[in-house]
Amino acid sequence: MSGDHGWISLFLEAQAAELGAANNTLLAYDRDLRDFQDWLHDQGLSLSTSCQSDVESYLVHCDEQGLARATRARRLSAIRQLYRFAFDERLRADNPAIRIKGPGKAQRLPKTLSEDEVGRLLDASLDHGRSPADQARNACLMALLYATGMRVSELVSLPVAAARGNPALLLIKGKGGKERMVPLSPPAKEALANWLALRDRDEELARIKGVAPSPYLFASRGTSGHLTRHRFYMLIKELAVKANVSPAKVTPHTLRHAFATHLLANGADLRAIQTLLGHADVATTEIYTHVLEARLQSLVQDHHPLATAARRKAGGKTSSEGQ
Repeated sequence: MSGDHGWISLFLEAQAAELGAANNTLLAYDRDLRDFQDWLHDQGLSLSTSCQSDVESYLVHCDEQGLARATRARRLSAIRQLYRFAFDERLRADNPAIRIKGPGKAQRLPKTLSEDEVGRLLDASLDHGRSPADQARNACLMALLYATGMRVSELVSLPVAAARGNPALLLIKGKGGKERMVPLSPPAKEALANWLALRDRDEELARIKGVAPSPYLFASRGTSGHLTRHRFYMLIKELAVKANVSPAKVTPHTLRHAFATHLLANGADLRAIQTLLGHADVATTEIYTHVLEARLQSLVQDHHPLATAARRKAGGKTSSEGQ
């Protein structure tokens, strides 16, 4: 049994060292694999002795527990990768999960926000906070998130060095340590400059008192050294209430989706969106093609000769005639 724990630890070390897996990814692997391992032990089995039918029985157990299809698919993916690793490292002579077909993921359109709702959130952030510094920080957080489409983990851990020199582009370190450049809009640059001025002033006062400077743009006294994802999550819920936007609709991820959706709706290219979001595969970005389809339909209706002829016949105006 103790050897099983060694398998998972070795697998996680390999994921971190060879593939540069992010800490959150490693934590998710660890949770999923420990759950599978505990279930095996309850059945008198182990990772080294289980067979294909045991893995299938575990997935049935997950279904009976009411776990979502996406969760079951994620757990099977972790199990497959663990057994592939065990096979490659000769810990096992076979891979009992290789032939198991997963439940797949339900195709769901991402929740997003309208341009008006985002505008109200941005306005609400301008004077939200106990001090001018808090207000400037909150405004900067929201402006950067919507202007860049960053993941919340990327946003809260931004190094202050990335913000120096009035940058037109931000260098973002994403999943697996991959870096990408994202342009800043004028409002985001202004919000960044305002926050940086107040941040540097307060940090200089702290330095005089013997406090070491922070390497983070959004520093915190917590163990991480920077604003946590949880605190930012609570902040945007507060802003949603203030902006009269349903808090149930507002998360850091819906703002990331709003960034992509609004860019596409206003003419951006899908490949450009992929680069800005830091997606390794354009297939991940294709969840936004419903926006693209609506824009293409409108384009055809406005400009196709048959469509414009039909409107003339019906007594309507074409887009060019209405200008």
